[in-house]
Amino acid sequence: MNPSGASSPPPPDPIGRVLGPIRVPLRAAALLSAVAAILVLVPLAVLAHVAATLLDPSLLAAQAGRGLGAPITLAVASLVAGLALAVVAEMLAHLADNRMTGQLRQAVAQRLMRVPLGWFDRKSSGEVKQILQDDIATLHALSAHFYPSAGRAAGAVAGAVLYLAAMDWRLALIALLPFPGYLLFLRRALRAGGASMPDFAASLGRLNSATIAFVNGLPVIKTFTADGGAHRGYSAAVDGFADAFTDFTRPLVAAMAQAHALIAPVTVLAVAVAGGAGLVHYGQMRPVEVLPFVLVAPGISAPLLLLHTLLHDLEASRAAAGRLLQLLETPLLEAPPDYAGQRPSGHEIRFENVGFGYAGDHPVLSGIDLTLAPGTVTAVVGASGAGKSTLARLLLRFHDPEQGRITLGGVDLRDIPSPELYRSIGFVLQEVRLLRASVRDNIALGRASATQEQIEQAARLASLHERILALPRGYDSVLDEDVQLSGGERQRLSIARAMLLDPPVLVLDEPTAAADAGNEVAIQEALSHFVRGRTVMVIAHRLETIVHADRIVVLDRGILVEQGTHAQLLARGGRYARLWASGGHARASAAMEDRPC
Repeated sequence: MNPSGASSPPPPDPIGRVLGPIRVPLRAAALLSAVAAILVLVPLAVLAHVAATLLDPSLLAAQAGRGLGAPITLAVASLVAGLALAVVAEMLAHLADNRMTGQLRQAVAQRLMRVPLGWFDRKSSGEVKQILQDDIATLHALSAHFYPSAGRAAGAVAGAVLYLAAMDWRLALIALLPFPGYLLFLRRALRAGGASMPDFAASLGRLNSATIAFVNGLPVIKTFTADGGAHRGYSAAVDGFADAFTDFTRPLVAAMAQAHALIAPVTVLAVAVAGGAGLVHYGQMRPVEVLPFVLVAPGISAPLLLLHTLLHDLEASRAAAGRLLQLLETPLLEAPPDYAGQRPSGHEIRFENVGFGYAGDHPVLSGIDLTLAPGTVTAVVGASGAGKSTLARLLLRFHDPEQGRITLGGVDLRDIPSPELYRSIGFVLQEVRLLRASVRDNIALGRASATQEQIEQAARLASLHERILALPRGYDSVLDEDVQLSGGERQRLSIARAMLLDPPVLVLDEPTAAADAGNEVAIQEALSHFVRGRTVMVIAHRLETIVHADRIVVLDRGILVEQGTHAQLLARGGRYARLWASGGHARASAAMEDRPC
């Protein structure tokens, strides 16, 4: 209800919004299909007429002078015309579908390219796959097949009812008695199915995500688990889908069983024969006049069942359209046109009273004021959940601050075009994202014009060149097809990618956190060359790696509580000193001089 007490307008139908641009050809396809279905019924009516003529001597005598050529010609012409119209209707619907699905795929791809990178933190790969593949496939079935099929079924039902009513309205009413009961049960079933459809679709999305995660993790599962614990997430998703499917289908079974029994052809035939026998018995009809009802009335069952199937699919299409529209309405990261043309002056990073929270939750960061001077290393430390990674992702513009601003060279990040921003700010995160493409293409992802020599130089700096040469096809080896890289090797490949871009500002989110000892040494050596002379923000979980940072920033529950050098913060005896002591860091700082920070 709105404040004035008036009812709020109903939300717009997602299917209507998605199909809006192609509504005219789809309606034309439905109309042509309906006419085609009526024309295809004409041969059946002619058959009934011919049979009645042959069975009734008086009709046969009256027809003797004219013959049966004209009715047969009409039947053949109607059949050919109906089939031709059906083909035209299918072509119209498929052409419209091609246009719509093509535009949808382009719009979704463009949206995914422009949504905040943090959007992908909240969406699993299974959910994205469901939108890109499953939901668009569902809408293809709607636009390409629903309207012609619905028109064909509606035309067949309407044509049959009108024909029977024209033959004898009394027997038509009797023969059609089962169908109102069917519609009553169908309405009840659709209401029950519609109520549980959102839960069913959500459980299917969770199953998609769990399946992808389970398959991707199979090597680790086989190596490290023996008690089946790693299977629990996948098993829970399967069980959840089974429960949702049961809840979805249980209310439909009884109602649909009763509905189908009511309009089974044998039921309709029995009702028509019984009604015709009664009318013949009381002298209201001749036996031969019952024949059209025996031939046509049972044929109404199939189109009605098709309509039910189509209406059921319509609910799945409505959910798919809703998810697509939700993605297409995701806010974008756009630079205001008033600031077009501004260019950063230098590479100083400033956080000015920055505050942020996820999706309306409690603030993750509050009142952050911080400056990253050019050519210095700033380490961000704090307990788990303090907001360290969120701070880094704001600098990378995975999200925009809800309060305050972040500037690069004096220009708000929101006013810098994304291509220019990511030429200035590079990153190496814990979560490595690689494409199913060649090693060369993965390294040159952000700089497609790079030469082979430049790509190899970046790989050498990342201590990965020799490993790549040992692959089956060297730099042409396709990841996840020719080779499976280890976690540390994938991390070094992402470092090579960043090195090739050669950005003046670099964000490191503990890139060695998941590496083994051998890979950690290689990654540290690669980074030690890479960070020199750059403005660096490093998110540290192990304090011994950042003792030589130019400045250490301590976060506590989203608030910047301390900053200074390692020695200054230890002398202060505050939050950082307690973190250092709780970690049991007893090694001399001099032992860390080969670290990148």
